[in-house]
Amino acid sequence: MLKFLTSLLLLGVVSPIWPLGPNPLPGDPFVIVNKKTNEAAYIDENIVQTVYRAATGKTEELTPEGLFTITVKATEPYYRKKDIPGGDPENPLGTRWIGFDAENSDGRTYGIHGTNNPASIGTYASLGCIRLQNEHVEALYDQVPLGTKVLVIATEQSFEEIAKGYGAIK
Repeated sequence: MLKFLTSLLLLGVVSPIWPLGPNPLPGDPFVIVNKKTNEAAYIDENIVQTVYRAATGKTEELTPEGLFTITVKATEPYYRKKDIPGGDPENPLGTRWIGFDAENSDGRTYGIHGTNNPASIGTYASLGCIRLQNEHVEALYDQVPLGTKVLVIATEQSFEEIAKGYGAIK
């Protein structure tokens, strides 16, 4: 069976996105972004592992809310809008891109990324994405596989309450 699945993966018939099936399940990686507090939390192994300060959309509607799936990850992402290569100090995407499928996109429109403007973290400053300090997005990038769920929400609830409500914490 493993050889069969590996063959399908190599042929592009199946996706390498993990985990298969419904998620998050208790213990699975899960990311929550709270637009009300401009914070992002990484949940894994039934606990909130880390909370990061974040920047979200300049206006409430710019950063879409909902439960999404990470579909793309990139190191030193290229900024298509202004033709700025990855690694360039002028690149507003910073050092990592974690793209998710908001608004029926392919993971290249909305994402969690670094920044070349660290003073913007904790504010409403983006055009719709979620910004983290470069060192924070690098840490998150290493922890979340493709297929991880990302919840973007605006709420007064704690990250623990949100995660329990979505099944990421028992």
